[in-house]
Amino acid sequence: MSHERYMHLALRLAGRGRTSPNPKVGAVVVKSGEIVGRGYHPRAGEPHAEVFALKDAAERAKGATLYVTLEPCCHTGRTPPCVDAIIEAGITKVYAAMADPDPMVSGKGFDALRRAGVDVQCGLMEAQARELNEAYIKHRVTGMPLVILKAAMSLDGRIATRTGDSKWITNEQSRAFAHTIRRDVDAIVVGGATARIDNPTLTARTGRATHYPSRVVLTKSGELPSDLALFKQPGISIVATSQHANKSALRNLKQAGVRIMTVEDLPGGGCSIRHLMSQLAELGHTSTLIEGGSEVAAQALQEKIVDKVMFFYAPKIIGGRGAVGSIGGLGAEFVAGSIRVDRIKTRRFGDDLMITGYVVYPLDSD
Repeated sequence: MSHERYMHLALRLAGRGRTSPNPKVGAVVVKSGEIVGRGYHPRAGEPHAEVFALKDAAERAKGATLYVTLEPCCHTGRTPPCVDAIIEAGITKVYAAMADPDPMVSGKGFDALRRAGVDVQCGLMEAQARELNEAYIKHRVTGMPLVILKAAMSLDGRIATRTGDSKWITNEQSRAFAHTIRRDVDAIVVGGATARIDNPTLTARTGRATHYPSRVVLTKSGELPSDLALFKQPGISIVATSQHANKSALRNLKQAGVRIMTVEDLPGGGCSIRHLMSQLAELGHTSTLIEGGSEVAAQALQEKIVDKVMFFYAPKIIGGRGAVGSIGGLGAEFVAGSIRVDRIKTRRFGDDLMITGYVVYPLDSD
């Protein structure tokens, strides 16, 4: 096997972890062309990938090469430093996909290994490693979560008919995959209207497992029924609202176990989604999924906090001047001022089409 194939395996292993706020990391130990150890970081607080791989390799790790998707840590957190375990195991060479952007680690892990005589090479399949840990990188570098905007719509961009009906525009395959997207994020955000009308649970049902990301409802008034389905699920429910919200309504929500988060008011009305995201980041959320509705989507784009879009298109035409579009607000005045989506990927789910890409905001926009 080539170096790339060993690292590809390490990346596949890394993807098994549910590790936020930690990075996803996989490791493979190779000796004389044979894989003798494999491991990945399963979740925060548990041993890191390198430790599992070295334990799997046991005595065969001496004189072997380690392939790891991220720079090994050199500090004591919830677990001991991985560089110490690598050195003690007798690893002679390390191939790492990328350096850790965390200031506590960045470059220091490699330096510690080199001082111990370990040959270190960095940059093998770095692009793939960065995509795997894009949420962790965004959080560590900027202090903000990776923000994904998801929408399911007809070919003509409608997320509901003129009567408000929206079930179901996309097919079962698309909806099943949407749950895998939820599985990989720390929080899901919807607007108050979406919470009232659709009454979603906002859970991630994937096979036998159910993941409970934080469920966040953005509503300026705070006037929400305390018996909404999303408030009855395990995990954290948050209502993000204005300082001028209805105090009586908020008391009822608190009694139902809902956490209230006050966010800044915007000059033109509404609550700042950027401020909401900064507060979620402080709670350790590295990724957030915005699911609706159209006005929340428009505001998030206007505040320029969306990093990535995942749009599902069904082969249907809804039409109608009163039908709800996927993005509300005023929109661009001129085509030249529109928001561009770069690094496009497409995927089919039966007759549905998913388009994924990264947002590029106009340089001349405010």
